[in-house]
Amino acid sequence: MRPEVTRQDIFGLVRPVLDAHTLGISSVEQILRDCGLRAVVADAAICEAVGEPSKPESIARLERWIRERRITRLGFSYRLDPRQGAEAFGKLLYQLHSRKLLAEQEGPLAALYFAGLPEACRIVKREHGDLVEVFLGDETPGETLDKLGVAPSLRPREMTEEIAYDDARLAFARDLLRREKHHAVKRVNRAGYEGFGTRKDLLVARVRHGLKNDLPPLMRAHVGPYLPDRIKAVHLFLDWARQLAQAGFLDILSIGTSQLSQSNFGEDWGDKPNGGGVPLNSPEEFRAVWDAARPMLVRTYAGTKNVPQLARMCEETINMAWHALSFWWFSQMDGRGPYPVRENLEQHTQTLRFVAESGKPFEPNIPHHFAFRGADDVTYVVSAVLAARTAKLSGVRHFVLQAMLNTPKATWGVQDLAKARALLTLVRELEDENFSVFLQPRAGLDYFSHDLEKAKVQLAAVSALMDDIEPHDPHSPPIIHVVSYSEASHLADPAVVNESIQITRAAIEEYRRLRGRGEVEDMAGHAEARARTDELLEGGRAVLQAIESAIPRPYSAQGLYQVFRAGFLPVPYLWECRDEFRHAVQWQTRVVKGSVKVVDETGRVVPPHERGRVAAEMARNLTQRSRNSPYGEPNTKGTKATKKGRKNTKRDHFSSCAFRRTADELRVRLEVRCDDTKESSQKNKSAVADSGVTV
Repeated sequence: MRPEVTRQDIFGLVRPVLDAHTLGISSVEQILRDCGLRAVVADAAICEAVGEPSKPESIARLERWIRERRITRLGFSYRLDPRQGAEAFGKLLYQLHSRKLLAEQEGPLAALYFAGLPEACRIVKREHGDLVEVFLGDETPGETLDKLGVAPSLRPREMTEEIAYDDARLAFARDLLRREKHHAVKRVNRAGYEGFGTRKDLLVARVRHGLKNDLPPLMRAHVGPYLPDRIKAVHLFLDWARQLAQAGFLDILSIGTSQLSQSNFGEDWGDKPNGGGVPLNSPEEFRAVWDAARPMLVRTYAGTKNVPQLARMCEETINMAWHALSFWWFSQMDGRGPYPVRENLEQHTQTLRFVAESGKPFEPNIPHHFAFRGADDVTYVVSAVLAARTAKLSGVRHFVLQAMLNTPKATWGVQDLAKARALLTLVRELEDENFSVFLQPRAGLDYFSHDLEKAKVQLAAVSALMDDIEPHDPHSPPIIHVVSYSEASHLADPAVVNESIQITRAAIEEYRRLRGRGEVEDMAGHAEARARTDELLEGGRAVLQAIESAIPRPYSAQGLYQVFRAGFLPVPYLWECRDEFRHAVQWQTRVVKGSVKVVDETGRVVPPHERGRVAAEMARNLTQRSRNSPYGEPNTKGTKATKKGRKNTKRDHFSSCAFRRTADELRVRLEVRCDDTKESSQKNKSAVADSGVTV
């Protein structure tokens, strides 16, 4: 049995140089530092040595590092191929043993840890037993500390109290699943309003009907089986759609289309490789999905090529429930689309104008993509606000605000509440008679465990977290994106989707009942959550103000491109286009007490207003350099075009005073309008024309 950690212990954290996954290591480092313990993250030279431990010079270098740094506990992370990871750890362990570095050999290392994919962890545990503790990546902060051997007495009171909120939700979820409360959840009859289940059905109408009749939140889920035989895959999906419609638990079917459906729709795919998802490739197949899915609302991914044309096709075939766009993402920058970032933004802002004309809602598929690349929490918030302001200026009237929780999964629950509340506050400042906001929370993509029973518990726990965003509003959230509990294990079929919805609804209903009886904490007035929310609001406003001070027409395709290029939105883990966006990748981020913050080379947290000033100065320099480029501002003075451009520049900015309200004034306003699509389209066209803004 490993001895418990003491203040004298020093943790060494290593990974092979070819594995670029560093967020997990930085999270462990920070949580140890928060406990007052010492941790040393290996530099590139040591990581290179760890990847080739059989070389005499490599193991000699590693041993020297261990002894000079007085490492007593060694953690090894490998998040790539499972068998290669287990093999790499085995080679390292052999060399450590041959050098007599283990405590049982009177060496310095009292404990060894391995972090990897589930299969790698199983292999390591089978081959090395209790000699090593394994981390699958689904551990809570408390479970991480337990596995590391950090006793509760070494944990700071602040951390213990804040992690207690996460532990309490997990305990609630375990009890819910143990009692099988979710099996009692029944389907909801959504009928009773004009247009239900027809081609005139609208999201806002269904939300309005639910609010009026106190129905549970609308349930939305991605579904999309993939088979090598395209026709068989399409038929299987149509069968799944019919099953889901008949069961009646799912309200909004989100078609998980394949990569080629998004990038090469309507073309002859030949032998082109295709990603997972249902490979729809004709308008007729989309119409067949709508027919099979009735009375569910239906939507799908945006295209990555010819984006406006695909959006129009979706309107004509599946009566798109709402449109989602990613602006900077699904481009050459992440390898998901063919366009350079600037052209991608032009395609998406053009599509946004079509969305406005259609009268349909818009969802920004944006903030979590920044988080996937290491962005801090302020950037997560700011990116959504930029999208909301752009949408409103484009004439969009209804905004679906997706809030992906648990991203990264090292995020503490109180920080997730702060992020969601800050998002809501800043976006709702735009609300008026022509712009409404619908909250749609969801679990994180990599949040769930591969262990299905544990994943069900996690789903119930994150559902309780969703309800804590606005705990005193019985109508919030109006929409929930249900991520199926099998996410980390296998593709969700209709049975798994339906059970996931039952777990989500049961958790929310039971959690509300317990809160009403005072048996769970009321997070509405939680001091730490409020303080974190205020911090994000202050930081977000500082960055937004810096953007507006430095970027001409920031809510246009060119403006949004310059926002990213100048470094206002840090993404240290961006893999492609790093030179083009070098000012965005230059920032470092770190998990700090369950949140992600920008830090400098010494580990000091860089305040948002400080980095905003740096990015603003860079933006001005870039604008000056691009005066004579085709995309730059015209290099003339006093011309009609220039004066018009200046006029538009003013209109393309949002006054920080005009759109600011106090937190007390920001109550949930879900009074939705169900305008006739034709009338809505005409109003939106007029709004765009009156705005004087060219997006």
